[in-house]
Amino acid sequence: MTDSLIERFLDMDLWLVGYGHFAILFASFQVPYRLNWKQDLKSLMPFNRKLLWVQSGFTVLTILAFGTLTLTLHTELLRGDRAALGLACFIGIYWTTRILVDTFYFSHADWPRGLPFVVGHVLLTSLFSVLAASYLGLVIWHTLLKTKV
Repeated sequence: MTDSLIERFLDMDLWLVGYGHFAILFASFQVPYRLNWKQDLKSLMPFNRKLLWVQSGFTVLTILAFGTLTLTLHTELLRGDRAALGLACFIGIYWTTRILVDTFYFSHADWPRGLPFVVGHVLLTSLFSVLAASYLGLVIWHTLLKTKV
């Protein structure tokens, strides 16, 4: 593959993964309703319940920032600017860690039953994998594989 072909692929890929973060947010906004948080969280102490909502809010903010920064720094990421590659590396590690947590910490039995949840889990994990591969692939290409001019 030539650098030009890879750059065209990465150009489109960055747009797709940038918007992919907003797809994750769409799914995450359904979690409280679909997982019956209103009922389940009543058993928590008020502080723990607030802590869960705050942590969830920070997760949403992080994913929103990842998507927004990817779209607004598209040129810098594609060009391989140092700060942009640092951001890409962080985002890639974030999603890789998310996949590892899902694989080794959560049990399949922990997930809600039913076809919509199974399909949702597969789709989200697939998207997390694409995100991790895209950002880390961008970093690897710029740092190790790209032909230096």
